[in-house]
Amino acid sequence: MSTFIELGIGKNFVKGLEEIGIITPTEIQQKTIPLLLNSKNDFIGLAHTGTGKTAAFGLPILNGIDINSSDIQALVLAPTRELVQQIKKQLFKYTKYLDSKIFVEAVYGGEKIEKQINSLRRTTHIVVATPGRLIDLIERGEVNLKQINTLVLDEADEMLSMGFKQDINRILRYTSGTRNTWLFSATFPEEIQKIIKTYMSANALRVSVNDNSQININIFHQYIKTTIKDKVKLLAQLLDKRGEERGIIFCRTKLGTQNLTKKLKEEGFSVAALEGDMQQRERDKVMRAFKNGSLQILISTDVSARGIDVNNLAFIIHHQLPEQMEYFIHRCGRTARAGNTGVSIALIIPSELPRIHEIQNELGIKFTEISI
Repeated sequence: MSTFIELGIGKNFVKGLEEIGIITPTEIQQKTIPLLLNSKNDFIGLAHTGTGKTAAFGLPILNGIDINSSDIQALVLAPTRELVQQIKKQLFKYTKYLDSKIFVEAVYGGEKIEKQINSLRRTTHIVVATPGRLIDLIERGEVNLKQINTLVLDEADEMLSMGFKQDINRILRYTSGTRNTWLFSATFPEEIQKIIKTYMSANALRVSVNDNSQININIFHQYIKTTIKDKVKLLAQLLDKRGEERGIIFCRTKLGTQNLTKKLKEEGFSVAALEGDMQQRERDKVMRAFKNGSLQILISTDVSARGIDVNNLAFIIHHQLPEQMEYFIHRCGRTARAGNTGVSIALIIPSELPRIHEIQNELGIKFTEISI
């Protein structure tokens, strides 16, 4: 097991990492950091959310910034506003003890573009962005990415599934030149392979992390057999039993999220939805209430929960099991954070029992059947 110093990270960065509780490098960090430090190569990383990717690409980027230049030298693209904000926050924390300042700006939809334009007019070394808003800024001539050395596509598969394919292609064309492209993805569908083939070097370095280790050992996995008709009643009993604890209920669809929120509100529970059709202002309001504890339960789709980082969530509930394994991993990653324990409860109809066995085998975890 290497330390960050052994991986080549400077003492001042390590001090910043230790302050936020990052002591031992994760698998993706151990494999990636030595390759990307001072690297002049393209890079492809197969890794799920929650594996420590931000430090794996963030530390090498920060290490390579020339603070004497006021050019934008690196661009990080991510699928959601929350993830963009989280990456910016992390990069800022890593640099706390550096002697000189590295300036990071975040740009995303749902906030006044003029405010972001003003921020970009100041010295900016790294831009973290959602693809749509970045295209707006490029079209207005307000962001110059011609000097970037590194472009990171974080959660590339998620960006494509959210409809950013054209935007990503345009950004890749616009920034083409001498930059390196570092792509991180949990899966490699055909569209991702096309991007790799079109825009990346055939000699790109590749790293894959062991998926079986991606579920936190502090999470207890349970399932309850029910019927579609009885799910809401069962959920109400479950929530009653958990008292004041906070958690997230995951649904597969926007409509499912809206319907379940309505039904549980009628039952008197402190719940709110988080789904794709919401206005950004509404979404921010819900997240604020959830973070400050005035809202107890969040009901969310998988995509809307990307980048949510809330401490002390006691449980997550799968209203339906997700279709993709990485969504299951991501859902579970919302609980048992910062050394706490958590519970993941799946409501299943009898025909879904084989899926439970499949998840157990693939992820090396153990489910316990419970009843209320």
